[in-house]
Amino acid sequence: MHRRWLFISAAAVLVVVSLVVVLLTDREAAPERSAATPAARTPASAAPTTLPPSPSRSATTASAKPSATSPRPSATTASPKPSATDSPQPVPAGATLAGRIRPGVTYKGVATFYDSDGGGACMYDPSGDVMTGAMNSTDYESAKACGAYVVVRAANGASITVRITNECPGECAPGQIDLSAEAFAKLADPTAGLIPITWQLASPGTPGALSLRYKTGSSQYWCGIQVIGHRNPVARLEVSAGGAWRQLSRTGYNYFLSEDGTGCGGTVRITDIFGERLTVDGIPIRSDVTQPTRVQFARH
Repeated sequence: MHRRWLFISAAAVLVVVSLVVVLLTDREAAPERSAATPAARTPASAAPTTLPPSPSRSATTASAKPSATSPRPSATTASPKPSATDSPQPVPAGATLAGRIRPGVTYKGVATFYDSDGGGACMYDPSGDVMTGAMNSTDYESAKACGAYVVVRAANGASITVRITNECPGECAPGQIDLSAEAFAKLADPTAGLIPITWQLASPGTPGALSLRYKTGSSQYWCGIQVIGHRNPVARLEVSAGGAWRQLSRTGYNYFLSEDGTGCGGTVRITDIFGERLTVDGIPIRSDVTQPTRVQFARH
């Protein structure tokens, strides 16, 4: 009886010790289970929210400081004003066909001089009128400046009106005009060689009507047409073909070409930079012959 009681007591003690060990082990493992198990209020199928990446510090700094070559906002940084020939100018009312040289705009540059007979890249005939100039290639603009009149002013107040008959090639900078020696002498002593100038497009009271000329080799199958003696710069030339007007392309040597002969010998329509149109009927194809008309552009 005594032994039986001892056996039962020992078994009870063993059960109590086992329970204590189990409880302690379970409490230590609980944090690991709670960390690995998602909260019950977060659906398992919910997609994670993706936030846009924040810019790095170096990227923010780099974008905040413009490089030396980056344009700076004009509202915060004062910059030198470009000359009229270096940036596009607003087109004055009624002169929507103007190119780089526009009425009412003052251009800055320098003047040099050379021996001119009135001829040159514009393919005009040499003449006794030597108040002429060769326009720099930029402002020459593939012959758009040909025949234009410009008033050139020197720093001493002297001025002269010249007609553009030639192109001054690469050595002439934008804004520069290479004047005839006679025209330069009216502005400064030729020993100066080079002087600063300003210049503007002019629409002078030139007497007489303009003329047309067909290029050497022109025929009903191919022709080149030139406008001579126009008061204002010519913007386009069209020929009548099949009841419609066809615009001809202009060459750098100042002729408008009809490569397939369309309109050659027919009615011609000439438009100046102000949009005025002059129509000339029936100029016959006579190569290299200057043929006068009865029309001229209005003065502006």
